[in-house]
Amino acid sequence: MSRHGRVLVAMSGGVDSSVTAALLHEQGYEVVGITMKTWDYTSSGVRTGKEVGCCSLESMNDARAVAVRLGFPHFIVDIREEFGDWVIERFTEEYLAGRTPNPCILCNTHIKWAALLRRADRLGCDYIATGHYARIRYDEALGRYVISRGRDLNKDQSYVLWGIAQEHLARTLLPLGDYTKPEIRRMAAEMGFERLAQKPDSYEICFIPDNDYRRFLRQRVPDLDRKVGPGKFVLKDGTVVGTHQGYPFYTIGQRHGLGLALGYPVYVTHIDPETNTITVGPREELLRQRLVARQINLVKYPDLHEERPAVGKIRYKDEGAPCLVWQEGDALHVAFAESRPAITPGQAVVLYEGDDVLAGGWIHEVLDAEAENAPATAAAKNLS
Repeated sequence: MSRHGRVLVAMSGGVDSSVTAALLHEQGYEVVGITMKTWDYTSSGVRTGKEVGCCSLESMNDARAVAVRLGFPHFIVDIREEFGDWVIERFTEEYLAGRTPNPCILCNTHIKWAALLRRADRLGCDYIATGHYARIRYDEALGRYVISRGRDLNKDQSYVLWGIAQEHLARTLLPLGDYTKPEIRRMAAEMGFERLAQKPDSYEICFIPDNDYRRFLRQRVPDLDRKVGPGKFVLKDGTVVGTHQGYPFYTIGQRHGLGLALGYPVYVTHIDPETNTITVGPREELLRQRLVARQINLVKYPDLHEERPAVGKIRYKDEGAPCLVWQEGDALHVAFAESRPAITPGQAVVLYEGDDVLAGGWIHEVLDAEAENAPATAAAKNLS
């Protein structure tokens, strides 16, 4: 019997999850490794020279080699059906709805946690663990589990973990939250995993190894070009300035690849899937101060009905900006102190109080200029 209990570790074959397993093994946990096959590269129709990401044969072998060396069991499970239902279908549907999805958050919420915990129960595991750079603690005063930024702010992944439910956080271990990436690579080398220590990070979407989401959409939706067809580029006043290939192939804030020569830089500022119309304009027309998020998850507090100052991030690499946040029913309203560029429906907004995640949700609506003059927006300006 282990000192701390049995833990199921999600192992991708990379350095982070390998060191996660090794640390927990050293700490006295009874470790069980699991690699989840979420995607079949042979069905992607893409040849990139070699398979990459967590679903390649090389990665699975790397994960198993770590388990064999440290002496704990390792399993490979096929969850392509679950992954397809939750992640790939949602990814496709969002683009067809004129929004820009974030598949990594969907994967974390519905696959790497919900599906992982189901396997943990079957294997008699008390906990699950992953190699994310973030921290979890139980706040006795609040009676809640709280997600916080990792020590390595360059690698912090708390943004993609906002959707995890309290009951799932209660069984989650994140051993890397107190380390930096260079420290983890040094530890891997010291443990004898020299090749893993030098293994590069994977940044592409796992099911789009060539990073060409337009090709992927065409592959997933037969006759997509015919069904959608070309549409109009228009200015804010409705003036037609060009023709585009179809609204699913563009994102809010996009500047390159528009094929427009108007004498000044223009960006995609609005996508209307009903009319297949894309509005373009100068950068100042991308600026907005308010948004509404739905499908929310409250992390630090059980509700946010009272206005509360926070720092809001509207994309993973966003540094965040001061804002006010408040809850109305099942929606979060966010008013930024200053206008933010390219607030994008389909992406996630994550609210922070210091290093703690307050809440998160999917950006559903970016409010127009009249709504931006609301009292809350004026109050938010006092935060800057």
